[in-house]
Amino acid sequence: MKVDSKQIDEFLVKLLDTVGQTLRTDAIKKKSVGTKKNRNDLVTNFDKKTEQFVNSEIKQAFPDATIVSEEGYGDAVQDMSGLVFFVDPIDGTMNFVKRQDDFASMIGVYIDGEPLNGAIINVMDNEIYHGGKEIGLFINDKRIENPKNLPLIEGLVDVSAPMALANKFNVQEVIKKSSGFRVYGSAGIIFGHLLTGKEVMYMSYLAPWDLAAGRVLCEAAGMSVVSIDDAPINMLKSQVVIVGTSKVVSEALTTVKTR
Repeated sequence: MKVDSKQIDEFLVKLLDTVGQTLRTDAIKKKSVGTKKNRNDLVTNFDKKTEQFVNSEIKQAFPDATIVSEEGYGDAVQDMSGLVFFVDPIDGTMNFVKRQDDFASMIGVYIDGEPLNGAIINVMDNEIYHGGKEIGLFINDKRIENPKNLPLIEGLVDVSAPMALANKFNVQEVIKKSSGFRVYGSAGIIFGHLLTGKEVMYMSYLAPWDLAAGRVLCEAAGMSVVSIDDAPINMLKSQVVIVGTSKVVSEALTTVKTR
């Protein structure tokens, strides 16, 4: 299947720019808030509205594509053949509800299972991180260079709070070897930090839509994206993932314990 990465990139940037404009207004509106798996797993009417809009735009522009999306408006995707879009309408819904800041919207695009394009908008900062291996990486219109391949001792790390508090997979030892530990509550925000060298590692349990765009961008930036047992990433299941500089990921894999 022949696709044009630059064309897809332009489509994603335009789409997320529209999403960002709308969500900056929605952030201060009264919200209808529900829960999913637990009381801290929130969903709002704006998550659903945004996903419906994004999915509709994708289907109109790429009618043969399939969509994996968080709130249930996508397709029942069984394999990664063809053009597959991953949509996270509001990443960091708790932040969206409680703080009206530090949330993102993300779209990742894969072709026959291979990462192609990614785009993430830090909504309140109006910054769109986008690109891919074929076209390079950008923040809005500005091309960015790959972050330095720093070791663990020289960088800050982000680990999901429940994982860190429970010391799952011996992650506290990874944190102790770093320069410090941060929590932001949004994968999209953290991926932006990784791409700009503000942090050197992210470790969390991620659903496909949480990971898809960030994986494309981080791999295009020369970073490593691995499952915690160093097995190949399966983009159709949720899994514990380590993302970071190649030096840091190598160090982390020797420290974490999967059993």
